[in-house]
Amino acid sequence: MVWLKPPAFLLSLAPALFLIWRGLHQDLGANPVETITHTTGDWTIRFLLITLSVTPLRFVTGRAELIRFRRMLGLFAFFYGTLHLFTYLWLDQFFNIASIGKDIVKRPFITAGMTAFAAMAPLAATSTVGWIRRLGGKNWQRLHRLIYVSASAGVVHYYWLVKSDVRLPVMYGGIRAGLRLARVTKKFDDRRAAARRTLGRSGAEVAAGRSQAG
Repeated sequence: MVWLKPPAFLLSLAPALFLIWRGLHQDLGANPVETITHTTGDWTIRFLLITLSVTPLRFVTGRAELIRFRRMLGLFAFFYGTLHLFTYLWLDQFFNIASIGKDIVKRPFITAGMTAFAAMAPLAATSTVGWIRRLGGKNWQRLHRLIYVSASAGVVHYYWLVKSDVRLPVMYGGIRAGLRLARVTKKFDDRRAAARRTLGRSGAEVAAGRSQAG
């Protein structure tokens, strides 16, 4: 499946390229900043959910090689999240620190969005093999569970933003909950299977001991 990575990369980049194309053709609507903000925000949540879906999909299909796409998809979530944040900081607030601070205090949905981005940042920074070695596999996995925090905060950010038509954020929240449930169910099944194997080995050892005693 290595050959699929280049087309997957281009497909993941397509929303940003299409946004640039729309900008060059003055097709961003009456409020271009709002269009860019919403588009990059939508794709941030989508890529977070797509990234979270890789492991459950790997379990369902039995295709372990799907894990090769997870890092790239996670980095695209951070890429679109960065575009979303800088659209707000630059095109909306013009890097006015005082105004940004007041905005964060007055509008809780911005605080939720900042939380989502802050949770993504260390994941992007430690996405390399070198960082896995430095942190150790278990610590690295614990750190990267922050993706659930980021996805949850992103859904809350979107829900608080739209206020009235909440269909999309509710849908994204349902997908996020379903993916988490799939992971928890798989972990429970693995533990139950391990317990059965342990009991089976114990029973076999007892039977072997009785046979030798007889």
